[in-house]
Amino acid sequence: MTEIAKIIRVSGTVQGVSFRFYTQCEAEKLGVRGYARNLPDGRVEVLAEGEAARVRQLVNWLRQGPDTAVVNGISEEEVAPTGHHGFETG
Repeated sequence: MTEIAKIIRVSGTVQGVSFRFYTQCEAEKLGVRGYARNLPDGRVEVLAEGEAARVRQLVNWLRQGPDTAVVNGISEEEVAPTGHHGFETG
């Protein structure tokens, strides 16, 4: 099982619409670790770490997000896994 980590930055109407909460629910369902946090510029940053296929599933979900959000785009950056435990919102 190959573990990977990505930082994904999601733009659009993604703050004030429970985006981080729904991202946490989806990540926990997939067994992906990391965090979701608001950025000052209105985007949400997600660190997704775990089994490669599951991280890719979360990235695909982030392209749409929850029904409450409007995702205009995402950027992805491969990073080294950090050994995160669980999934946090901040």
